[in-house]
Amino acid sequence: MRVVVSWSGGKDSAYAYCLAKQQGHQVVSLFTLMLSAEQSSFHMIPANILDAQADAAGVLLVKQITSAQTYEADFISLLLDFKKQGVEGIVTGDICEPAGHEPGWLERICQKIGLNPLKPLWMGDTHQIYQNYLKSGLSATVVRTNKTLGTDWLGRILDNQFYLDIQNLPEVDPCGEGGEYHTLITDGPDFKQKIELITTEKKCLDNGSGYLDIKKWNLTPK
Repeated sequence: MRVVVSWSGGKDSAYAYCLAKQQGHQVVSLFTLMLSAEQSSFHMIPANILDAQADAAGVLLVKQITSAQTYEADFISLLLDFKKQGVEGIVTGDICEPAGHEPGWLERICQKIGLNPLKPLWMGDTHQIYQNYLKSGLSATVVRTNKTLGTDWLGRILDNQFYLDIQNLPEVDPCGEGGEYHTLITDGPDFKQKIELITTEKKCLDNGSGYLDIKKWNLTPK
């Protein structure tokens, strides 16, 4: 099918994108819901880095500014525009129902619009998903953490050591499905270039969660 990918800029959406391509789907675009023109929702990734990810992968990226009040309406509007362009399905990296969404939210939206929801990671074992992710050729850095992990985990690369350390925190899901952490993809098997984080600063937000402020970065040839 001709599909679009809901792109957070993090590991799950990037892994789902890879799996969709492996399954033979044609990815015609990525799309991201933005907190502002400068920063994405949830992951708080700078807009220019999202653009660099798409450029490195050679895929179009559509960004849409939204708010908590207009999120669903903006989401539907984007999908309707894609459907007019011949898109047949939407790919997400959801493993379980996203926080704040009622069960079957995506399916309800897709049925209303007439698109096929594709969730290649859905309800998978998160330990196995993490191990499979490591074999995918993707590279990710932690850019958001909740109070449980704190700022110490910011900037860490998702690798075997990260997984082993997570095992020492039984209350933390290995894929961060409890909102424990969010990531930024810096490289992938389809990337013609990779993102190099040069200067970053760990910051603690008012609610006790952590945020990696990326002050300087480069897009470098592979």
